[in-house]
Amino acid sequence: MRQALRLGGLVIAAVLVGAAPVQAQLVRIVDQDGVVHYTNEPCQPQYRRLAPDACPEARPASPPLAGEIERTATRHGLDPRLVEAVVRVESGGNSAAVSPKGALGLMQLMPARAAALGVRDAFDPVANLDGGVRHLRDLLARYDGNLSLALAAYNAGEAAVRAHGGIPPYPETREYVRKVLALYGTEGAPARLPQPQPGRLPF
Repeated sequence: MRQALRLGGLVIAAVLVGAAPVQAQLVRIVDQDGVVHYTNEPCQPQYRRLAPDACPEARPASPPLAGEIERTATRHGLDPRLVEAVVRVESGGNSAAVSPKGALGLMQLMPARAAALGVRDAFDPVANLDGGVRHLRDLLARYDGNLSLALAAYNAGEAAVRAHGGIPPYPETREYVRKVLALYGTEGAPARLPQPQPGRLPF
């Protein structure tokens, strides 16, 4: 659980932990105002690890999660490898992840986005995956299959992509796109997905 207290000009970020093993999952972020946050969602590039194993983004999904990723991605016409890459960068496969900005669950859905997608419990891994995959699929449709733009919009929002005419110049977003593409195995190749096959849901 994370709490931030502001006392006058001093900000204290307090982390409530029940045991030492939990602390190994925490990471620290200092925002642009100098406020220190602690979170159990470690895989955004501006976080500094508190333990060597704090960020599990490079680890493959566990077998049960991998199976659900494959089923959900296939149902919505996306490559399961892409969805797994997004999950690993977003949350490290932690269905209870909460970012400093309030994004929730495996695919880090903001509460308003989760509500718009009909996801009632963003910590339910099945519901979160389904909503996040549908959102990613819709972004791929919006950007004509351009994976880099879709990922940038997933991270920074469509308004930011529109305002900058492409991937926003935010270090976090650029690093996010790079990490997902690297995990997906497309780094150095055109960041576009093949057109969907007949009978599959369109991007």
